[in-house]
Amino acid sequence: MAKKLYVGGLPYATTDSELKDAFSQAGSVSSAVIIMDKMSGRSKGFGFVEMTSDEEAMKAIDMWNGKDFGGRTLTVNEARPMEPRRDFRGGGGGGRSNGGGRW
Repeated sequence: MAKKLYVGGLPYATTDSELKDAFSQAGSVSSAVIIMDKMSGRSKGFGFVEMTSDEEAMKAIDMWNGKDFGGRTLTVNEARPMEPRRDFRGGGGGGRSNGGGRW
């Protein structure tokens, strides 16, 4: 069964193919993608790699977690499902304000 890995701490110039090539040293890579910022089009410095087996995924974690890659230290672990985003815009609660006038 394929296992998806989170890879953080990537140099911003890293490409999808460079990421795939690096993780291929641990086994067969199904996919490798660098996450890009929608506004600037630049890398966010992290990505995801999908290994074809759990064993290869564990080997990739052992091989790359805490190791130097292009002058930066990588964080590699099993990817977790994305958590729902919280809305910090406020709203709800409070009362009405009538500018100190009478009700």
